[in-house]
Amino acid sequence: MRTDVLLAGLGGQGLMTMGQVLSLAAMREGRNVSYLPYYSPEVRGGWATCTVVISDAAVGSPMVGQPSAVVAMESTALATHGPTVRPGGLLLVNSTLASEPVGRDDIRVIPVPASEIAGQLGDDRAANTVMLGAYVVASGAVSLVAVEAAIRDQLQRRPQLIDLNLAALNAGAAVAAENPSRPAHLSEAKGSES
Repeated sequence: MRTDVLLAGLGGQGLMTMGQVLSLAAMREGRNVSYLPYYSPEVRGGWATCTVVISDAAVGSPMVGQPSAVVAMESTALATHGPTVRPGGLLLVNSTLASEPVGRDDIRVIPVPASEIAGQLGDDRAANTVMLGAYVVASGAVSLVAVEAAIRDQLQRRPQLIDLNLAALNAGAAVAAENPSRPAHLSEAKGSES
């Protein structure tokens, strides 16, 4: 089995951390992983992407032209990378920061109010972990148990953040489990969540 995901948003939204945790979880399960971070040249406020490829076989290339999944953390990421999802793929959108219609009916679209959920948990910086939980449940790429263990490993030096991030992970997982797919019109979906 092989799966890949492109994580996209702005620098500072925790994309690289999300990719690292996902990669660690896959390695815990004995899978082969490729992790490819990319930052735009701006010092502050630039966009960032991270591609993670998980496979039972060797990973030939970290580059992915049409990802099977995209996690878009905000509007520009949605507009830029939403169209690249391969037909039949998965698009998860932080619907707190991106509510534009996707305009595709050939993919699964799951809006997740990640920034709102993270804020309710006490720290909006945990929005990346909310999105990670939703991605893991929606894609089945790795187990939630492996991701929880990877979060504990990643945050050993900052143990005060472990409970927050585990709560964020499980909140995102619950959103995906409750609503595995939504129509490709996020503005309608976001309105129904208020």
